[in-house]
Amino acid sequence: MDYHRIKNLKESDPTIRLFNADNSPLIISFIFQAFKQNNKITISNDELVSNLTDTIYLIRNTCGEELYPDSAQNYLDNWANEAYLRKYYPADNDEPCFELTPSTEKALEWIKELENREFVGTESRLIKIIEMLKEIAYRNSDNPTIRLEELERKKSEIEEEINKINSGILEKFSDTQIKERYFDIYDTSNKLLSDFKQIEYNFRQLDQDVRKKQITSEVQKGELLNDIFSSHDILSESDQGKSFRAFWDLLLSQNKQDELDELIELIVHLPEIQDIKRDDTLDGLKDHLIEAGYRINNTNHILVEQLRKYLDDRIYLDNKRIIEIIRDIKSIAVEIKNNPPSNKEIITIPDRPQIEMIMERPLWDVSISQDLRQIDLEEGNSTLVDTQQLYSQFDINQEELRSRIDELLSITSQFTLKTLIEKYPVERGLAEILIYVDIALKNEKAFVNENISETMIVWNKISNRYFEIQLPQIIISR
Repeated sequence: MDYHRIKNLKESDPTIRLFNADNSPLIISFIFQAFKQNNKITISNDELVSNLTDTIYLIRNTCGEELYPDSAQNYLDNWANEAYLRKYYPADNDEPCFELTPSTEKALEWIKELENREFVGTESRLIKIIEMLKEIAYRNSDNPTIRLEELERKKSEIEEEINKINSGILEKFSDTQIKERYFDIYDTSNKLLSDFKQIEYNFRQLDQDVRKKQITSEVQKGELLNDIFSSHDILSESDQGKSFRAFWDLLLSQNKQDELDELIELIVHLPEIQDIKRDDTLDGLKDHLIEAGYRINNTNHILVEQLRKYLDDRIYLDNKRIIEIIRDIKSIAVEIKNNPPSNKEIITIPDRPQIEMIMERPLWDVSISQDLRQIDLEEGNSTLVDTQQLYSQFDINQEELRSRIDELLSITSQFTLKTLIEKYPVERGLAEILIYVDIALKNEKAFVNENISETMIVWNKISNRYFEIQLPQIIISR
């Protein structure tokens, strides 16, 4: 942190400029009440103008009529120009909306940390630090003994707690411990929601860079797309991008959502939490996280849509240029129709031109590198091979198997393949089973229940051996 860096931050960073603004008390207090206190991510222009008008009216009545003489709309537009708020138009609405920027989120979080609390929890944070250090140390160890020792320790702790519960001893957190952990969860939840703003901003910044390149750059499509995809890959493959994908996959799990709902429902209704509960941030945490994740994915989809539009525009311009060239060629041909040039060999194309349609091009496929291995061949011995097996083949009469199925269908309306084999034991091994399956599946009323597996005993009289096979349940109906 040298002098020039701090000076540059003071002049250019939106978070610091927010604190230095003349009307920073109005900006910070109003933004906090409008967005954070009501747990809103996006607010429409009309609603925000109405709320700011009422807020300015109350301040003038209590602090002086000369304060904040400008209109609420102008204030909001100026705050958007200063990057304190983001003003944008949703895809399905003509009315502009406002949302917080990452720099404003940082300012609000810092001011909240300045507030004096009932107490500052230290026990839960130390426990969290120790558990995270253990997780990194043991889960990243290549020594199986160390990992087994840690698992055995956890197992002993769980068994000890089970024994205490069976003995009637229920150890619970004290009121102080519950409050401390609640504040820790509350701070982490708010910090997580604020971090999503930065991730969304990064993707949106990439989208703006793409648009700028499209407008100002004259490079070829391939070069521009390569730069765009490279930037997108760098962002997606960064630690931030990988962590977000893992978070999103975890959050989309229905089991995890149900577990999160159940845990929040249990915690927020504790009497100890009711006394210190600040707002409904924790109650709607799952919905807020899903909405924040959806916004990031939607921003990423906008980038993809922008690329598609860019390609469509470039293709349209290229086609338009080709049509203009063809029109110029036709015009020149008409002009020289009655006075052709003496040198007729303008261009010579060897052989007939080949026409290649677009749909004739094959899809790109990853080339597979062949793994060539040299195997030393050894001279074999014919006496080790039983050639008699080549002449001891047998045939299976399909009509006989089909008659067995028809005979059993005449007795009962439906049966399973296992029932059929129990009545007519298999003597020709797996080949006989496969023919049974083929005959059964050609019946339109046959049904394969993949949820149930059946084990059957098969005998091969040629090899005089028994086999045990497992197949999905096959039901044959009349």
